[in-house]
Amino acid sequence: MTRSRLQGPDSGWITFLAHLLFVLAAWSVFIKYVFPITFALFTDEDWHANIFWDLWPVAHVWLGWALLTQPWYTRWLAVGMSAIEIVIILTLFTLFLAEPEWSIWRSNWFVNKVFVLSAFALILATVVVRPELFRTRSS
Repeated sequence: MTRSRLQGPDSGWITFLAHLLFVLAAWSVFIKYVFPITFALFTDEDWHANIFWDLWPVAHVWLGWALLTQPWYTRWLAVGMSAIEIVIILTLFTLFLAEPEWSIWRSNWFVNKVFVLSAFALILATVVVRPELFRTRSS
């Protein structure tokens, strides 16, 4: 059975990676926004005191969507986003581990980044080892 371009790749692994990105995006939103805001509301802190502001969860959802639907730029998006994420996270880890602060906020951040780093290492490895999974399929 062939799949149309809108149905995306016929690969359980790509589907897994896409859903991993969706879970990471949801987890990141919880760790970066929901948990700190809720904590602040219950402790009379400024609501934004412990938020790590960024839009990476949006980018992760975009890549997850691209993995499922396979637009023409999927492979380049996967390579580019993976390389950027890996470089940024490794740089942040180097800076953090030079003088670690193991508060609940930084620990949450660190654990989140370990999982994000793992996900993007898997995506980059998949692009290298199985690049055919990132090609737009014709019907």
